[in-house]
Amino acid sequence: MPCYAIYSAGLAIQRTYKPLLDALGITYPQYLLLNVLWEEDHLTVGDIGERLGIESSTLTPLLKRLQAAGFVERTRNPADERQVFVELTERSRALEERGACLGPEVFGNAGMTIERLFHLRDEVKFLRDALNAKLAAKES
Repeated sequence: MPCYAIYSAGLAIQRTYKPLLDALGITYPQYLLLNVLWEEDHLTVGDIGERLGIESSTLTPLLKRLQAAGFVERTRNPADERQVFVELTERSRALEERGACLGPEVFGNAGMTIERLFHLRDEVKFLRDALNAKLAAKES
């Protein structure tokens, strides 16, 4: 079964990122969230959750820690109090130059071509989307 291989590969990726992210003062989940905002700033919590594939209830504690560390600001939408916008701070924008390009350091020593890595990414996304579609069909 591919389950163990996918799970253990995720753990290996996180362990490989850890010393690089420790130097930046952020965790792997924080890094993923910041990457979403580095691609497009000023998103709602829901938008971030959708892009990362996680629930807003999981994001809230992560966002609180990032805000306490000075990496993001959260503001309620005055037109709809239920909606919270998340924006980068100057501190996280300054971190982007150092943090956004860690991929080559992490995957460069994996012995895989960039084309193979992109193919792997696409296959994993295909699997994720197929599983999510199957779950959504069961829920409706």
